[in-house]
Amino acid sequence: MLNAAISGTVVTQVRDDIYLVNAVVRATDGERASFESLASLQVPTPSGRMVPLKQFATIAEEQEFPLVWRRDRVPTLTVRADVNRGVLPDIVVQALAPKVAEFSAKLPSPYKLETGGLFEESQISQGSVFAVIPLMIVLMLLAMMVMLVSFRRMVMVVTILPLGLIGVVMSLLAFNRPLGFVAILGILALIGMIAKNALILIVSIEEERASGLAVRDAVVTCATNRFRPMMLAAMSTVLGLLPIAPTVFWGPMAFAIMGGLLVATLLTLVFLPTLYMAVLGNEKTPLPAAATPTA
Repeated sequence: MLNAAISGTVVTQVRDDIYLVNAVVRATDGERASFESLASLQVPTPSGRMVPLKQFATIAEEQEFPLVWRRDRVPTLTVRADVNRGVLPDIVVQALAPKVAEFSAKLPSPYKLETGGLFEESQISQGSVFAVIPLMIVLMLLAMMVMLVSFRRMVMVVTILPLGLIGVVMSLLAFNRPLGFVAILGILALIGMIAKNALILIVSIEEERASGLAVRDAVVTCATNRFRPMMLAAMSTVLGLLPIAPTVFWGPMAFAIMGGLLVATLLTLVFLPTLYMAVLGNEKTPLPAAATPTA
């Protein structure tokens, strides 16, 4: 009865074109705002008689919290804020960390401060990604060992992988982008691209050596022949990432991949042949397979 008098109750619906609009009936403003009017509200009893509400209820005016927000079942006060355009939440949290720690130290037990929002979601995502990185590394090394069938050649590929960090740092510094979680995702993707280029180059050298070329000639030939396709592949990746580079969220990942891939591709074409010559330059060139005689 109180709900019908104060909030109203739906008695019918009115059609407006293709929409149905509820028709709500409730008490007038004067009756809903007056305690005396509510106290005299007639309530039906099981016997069918109508009695005023004041005979079995007392209406009093008090103040209370209309809604209690909880976090992990603990009553919580939430302070919300947004960041300026072009600034990531991680940077703001790191800048405010000393002041927040100082304020938190003054709070009596059991009060405490917790950071939520996008920063919290980013930390959870980082934990889930970093948890599978060891497995990713093991699987990547296993795949390289199966493809190269040589521990020394696999070590050469692994040695090339950190070269991408040079381009990542240069790109992020040049465009003033943070090294956050999204940029780390870009670095993980970049590692696979660099390993692919190094594997292709080593396999090409091995094929040239199998055809009868000396180690030096095979290295020079492959480094020269693979320069154009590897650079074109890197440029196509860079052009594909340009649309998301200006964005605030995906921008760091795009710049990390673009800068790291360009620099790593150039250094791979220079450093990997040099490393191959230093490690395997004294190996004897296998004789080419004999041609099958034809009748």
